[in-house]
Amino acid sequence: MLVQLAIRDIVLIDKLDLEFGRGLTVLTGETGAGKSILLDAFSLCLGARGDGSLVRQGEAQGQVSAVFELSADHPAITAARAQDIATEGELILRRVQMADGRTRAFVNDQPVSAQGLRAIACDLVEIHGQHDDRALMDADVHRRLLDAFGGLLGVRTRVAMAFASLRAAEAERSSEEERLAKARADADYLRHAHAELVALAPQPGEDALLAERRTAMMQAEKVGAELRDAADAVAGEGAPLAAVSSALRRLERRQAQAPELLGPVVSALDTAFAAFDAASQAVEQALRVAAYDAGELERVEERLFALRAAGRKYAVGVDSLAALAERIAADLAALDAGEARLRQLGEAVQATAAAYEREAHSLSEARKSAGRDLETAVNAELAPLKLDGAEFSVKFHSESAAPSPDGIDQLEFWVRTNPGTIPGPLAKIASGGELARFMLALKVVLADRGSAPTLVFDEIDTGIGGAVADAIGQRLARLAADVQVLAVTHVPQVAAQADGHFRIVKDATDKGKRVATRVAHLAKEARREEIARMLAGATITEEARAAAGRLMERTGDPVDTA
Repeated sequence: MLVQLAIRDIVLIDKLDLEFGRGLTVLTGETGAGKSILLDAFSLCLGARGDGSLVRQGEAQGQVSAVFELSADHPAITAARAQDIATEGELILRRVQMADGRTRAFVNDQPVSAQGLRAIACDLVEIHGQHDDRALMDADVHRRLLDAFGGLLGVRTRVAMAFASLRAAEAERSSEEERLAKARADADYLRHAHAELVALAPQPGEDALLAERRTAMMQAEKVGAELRDAADAVAGEGAPLAAVSSALRRLERRQAQAPELLGPVVSALDTAFAAFDAASQAVEQALRVAAYDAGELERVEERLFALRAAGRKYAVGVDSLAALAERIAADLAALDAGEARLRQLGEAVQATAAAYEREAHSLSEARKSAGRDLETAVNAELAPLKLDGAEFSVKFHSESAAPSPDGIDQLEFWVRTNPGTIPGPLAKIASGGELARFMLALKVVLADRGSAPTLVFDEIDTGIGGAVADAIGQRLARLAADVQVLAVTHVPQVAAQADGHFRIVKDATDKGKRVATRVAHLAKEARREEIARMLAGATITEEARAAAGRLMERTGDPVDTA
């Protein structure tokens, strides 16, 4: 609930700090004292459109802050946490209005957008007046109110989940239909491409291996002649290897005759022979490695050309051709099995549609039952509010062909304001005062369901008196047993019902050069005096004071009337 409201430099308000309690709090005062200014400031704090004209003349900016105490699981706390705002059961909303028209918004001292502020505030406060019953203008709100009244939020959640499943199944079927339609259109091309790729039989990494083999063969072609010349030089005709071998054998036979002379020569020739032999073997090995078939080089080059041409044709890398062949094979297989798959998806859509219809029709029947109960409850409240000839009803239009996450029902609150007249939508038929009273009846019925924790009523009792005013006061008091109620009123019967009472006055400041709106919290005696003023006007008589005392006694708040 709202516990504090602080206003600085807004129109006629220079500084104002108010504390609020539970139950019904009324704000009274003469016309023009500043009651509407106070509500405009409060609305600004809740995210209403800013206006530079709201800033007190001569000031650069104005500011409004509101403090709310809430349970940890309150929707406004959840909305704040969704915006990464730290909170521990308390929300402080603050709005700064610049004189140039700009505004800034804060929640728990964290900057937020005006839209973010409204997203949080909508779960905190509802402001209702003769010309501001926007909730009653919106048929979607009517449906939410009825669901809250009937305790149908769980059923509505199941309907929303069933609707989401239906849409997901429909989307999957639609996607499959589009894929199959495209596959059918491309079937000939896919079959030709698949046959070509199967015949080509590309392998991952084949392009790199072939390119490497081709490079090696081309290099071998360039060095082959030099290797052959080296072979001839080392081991061909006229090569020194044979002569060295022959000389070595002859000297080895003579070595025993002159060991000291021939030993070093034999050793050196033996070393030379081994070196020539190693060179000959190396050259022969190189020739074997470099040997290639000219036809093989041609085949490698043709394979590379075919692979790279296919890559260009299908706009993929050569290494991706094998995967492309697999995808095309899968598409062709899917095309062959597509009709069966499509039938399965169609059956899934039918099943989810049937599940949705069951949930939606169950919700619709529950809504109609809740609608009858709501009609009975609201109509019971109308006669005391001087709407005894009126009739409230819930108009249903259900259409299974138009499913939505909220079910199949379109519904709207209708009224007939006088016997014999044609009923119609509440927003179009009821006048301003009637609309406010219908709203009050609804709020009393929905007090513990579907209401924000703080309700503000702005002069909904204008133009009424007597028993009707008393009935409105009683209903506001009943409503305040479940939620916090703030009411701006000119009616003493309503003011007498209050748990808390503020009087709004306009005082001169700066030696009469300016005026400022002041708000005073009234204790019991001061309350009686204010209610007497509301009864008598400018001159308060003893009779008016006595009447005020009787009103307060009747509401359980006696004062000393002696």
